[in-house]
Amino acid sequence: MELPTAQLPSHLRHRLTKAGRGSAWTMAIGALCVSASAVLLDLAHTTPGTASFYRCVLALPALVTLAGAERRREGAPPRRRYGLALVAGVLFAGDMLLWTQAIGEVGAGLSTVLVNVQVVLVPLIAWAIDREPVPARFLGWLPLLLLGVVLTGGILEQGAATGTDPRWGTVHAVLAAVCYSVFLYLLRRGGQDGQVRQLYTVVIASAAVVSMLAGLAWYGFDVTPGRRVLGWLLAVAVCSQVVGWLLVATASPKLASHVGAILLLLTPVGAVALGAVVLGERPTPLQLGGCALILVSAYCTTARKPGKGRGPRP
Repeated sequence: MELPTAQLPSHLRHRLTKAGRGSAWTMAIGALCVSASAVLLDLAHTTPGTASFYRCVLALPALVTLAGAERRREGAPPRRRYGLALVAGVLFAGDMLLWTQAIGEVGAGLSTVLVNVQVVLVPLIAWAIDREPVPARFLGWLPLLLLGVVLTGGILEQGAATGTDPRWGTVHAVLAAVCYSVFLYLLRRGGQDGQVRQLYTVVIASAAVVSMLAGLAWYGFDVTPGRRVLGWLLAVAVCSQVVGWLLVATASPKLASHVGAILLLLTPVGAVALGAVVLGERPTPLQLGGCALILVSAYCTTARKPGKGRGPRP
C-alpha cells in the first residue's frame, strides 16, 4: 500500500523525494542514450532483422557479466518473473523490427510520432491492470506533449505520406507503438522487486532470438554484414542496449508510469539534436519548438512540489 509522502516524517519525506529525483535523472539519461540509436542505425544502413539481432547479441557479453555479479550479490529472481522478461523481449523485438520497417514506408517523422503514443498507452495500461491513478496534471499537459511530438517529427512541414507505402507504414508504426508500450509496462513491472540486470539480460537475449527468426522470415538477415556495419551496430549496442535501456530498466520501477512515459519522450528530442551534430541535419524552427514544448511539458508534469505527491512504489 502506498503512503502519501505528506504523512511521513520530514527526514523520510526528504529521502523519498531525493530518490525520486535520482530515478528521474537516471531515466532521462537512459532515454538520451537510447536516442543515439536512430543516428547510429542510419549510419549502419542495414536491414531491420540484421540491425535488431546484432544490437542485442553484441550487448550480451557485457550484460551477462553485470547479471552474474548481481546474481552473486542478490540471488536469482523468482521463476515467474523470467516469463515476463521473455515476453518483454518478444515485444521489444517487435517494436524494433516494426518501427525500422515503418520508417521507410511512412517516413521518419510520422513513424516517430506514432510510436510515441506510448505516452498515452503506458499510463492507460498501468491504470487498467494495476489501477494506478493518472494525475490530473498529466492529463492537462498531455495535449501539449503530443503536439510537441508532432512538431518534433516534422510532419506538419513535410506531409504525412513521405514514405514508399503510407498505408502499411501506418499499420506497422501503430503495431510498433503497441509493442513498445506493453514492453515498457512489463519492463517496469518485472523490475519492481529488484534483480533488474538479470531480467533485462533475459529480455535482450529473447529479443535477439526473435529478431533473427523474424529477419530470416520477413525483414532480411545478413549473417556477415561486414566490419563497418558491425562497428556501428556495436556502438548501438553499447549506447542503447547496455547503457540506455539498462538505465531505463533500473529507473522505471521506481517512477510512476506516466512519469517514465514522459521522460522517454526525450528520445526523439535527443535524436533531433544528434542528427544535427552527427549527420549535419538542420531541424526547422517548428521542430525546435516541438523539442522545447516536450522539455517544458515534461518538466512541468513531472516536477514535484515539496511535500506533495506520493513516494516511489515499494
